[in-house]
Amino acid sequence: MITRYVLPLLALLGVAFALIASLSADRSPPVAQAVADPARPPFPSYVAGAGIVEASTENIALGTPVAGLVTAVKVVVGDRVKAGDVLFELDDRALQAELLVARAALEQARSALARLKSLPRPEDVPPAQARLAAARSELADAQNTLSLWESVTDKRAVTRETLDQRRFSAQSAQARVAEQEGALALLAAGAWGPDLAAAQADVDAAQARVHQAETEVDRLKVRAPVAGQLLQVKVRAGEFAPAGVLATPLMLLGNVDRLHVRVDVDENDAWRVRPGARAVASARGNKDIAVELGFVRTEPFVVPKVSLTGESVERVDTRVLQVLYSFERGDRPLYVGQQMDVFIDAPPLHPTDVTSDHPASAGAQAPAVTNAAAAPAGQK
Repeated sequence: MITRYVLPLLALLGVAFALIASLSADRSPPVAQAVADPARPPFPSYVAGAGIVEASTENIALGTPVAGLVTAVKVVVGDRVKAGDVLFELDDRALQAELLVARAALEQARSALARLKSLPRPEDVPPAQARLAAARSELADAQNTLSLWESVTDKRAVTRETLDQRRFSAQSAQARVAEQEGALALLAAGAWGPDLAAAQADVDAAQARVHQAETEVDRLKVRAPVAGQLLQVKVRAGEFAPAGVLATPLMLLGNVDRLHVRVDVDENDAWRVRPGARAVASARGNKDIAVELGFVRTEPFVVPKVSLTGESVERVDTRVLQVLYSFERGDRPLYVGQQMDVFIDAPPLHPTDVTSDHPASAGAQAPAVTNAAAAPAGQK
């Protein structure tokens, strides 16, 4: 029974299943619909390129001049800062100690200079005057004694040796008077000019060392070089911040009130791009978010393409001419680092390249460029 009916039935079912599977495999898979309609060029002849949105100041990768431990981060992502605002600080305890030593040395040098400038001290003058008076008294006494010995008429009563001693004593007293007069005059004259200059030089050197220490301390406070917005913050308190150029910058800063679009134009089309040519950019994913661009400059150096868009026709060894355009951000949902499709008005390769069905070639105006954020693609 099984051999006669069941096995032939199973064989027929297998054959039917194989036919159905083979027919299904020959069918082409349905074409996937695009997530958003691609942007259309508004010019009859154009050069297309991929653009990267960047800050008008370019994206500034902030770092630190010296490596150190981060003790405080003063900002968060999205904060707007002014030029000179402190962004983060490094550990400065060792330099603060050096600064205290430098300031103490400065105060010592200033005290020495002030002491020299305050000379003579009022209390030093009376003792000097007293010493001068004593010297003059001794001189008077020596001169009086010499006069008495010289007045003796009988030369036999006075030896020549005794008379010479009295004369030398008077001369010594005279010299002591001159010495005390000079000391009093020196005291009254105050500090010597070269001594003041040397003391002032010591003060200047100490001030320079203080300024140097303050500069080293201030270098540990990383400040904003320009006014702008923090685009990235990749450092936290307690982390070690290395110096030098980093693959991932500690912070990314830029002015986003007016944005720039850096357009990569293939070197094969570079000759068609004219300075000041009109350009329109559309956001990826929503062609209705389009902006009229203002020409800024053309980078005069053709560089290897590093910002690939993922298109299959792109080559890693492609070289591009970079053209910079700008636009007012306003309330558009456009962000730094975003890719945009850019169309630059350019002369045609040949007269026949301008198709008659293009709106601009028929005398019609180019599609209007929205000045505000349009609804996302797929929404009415």
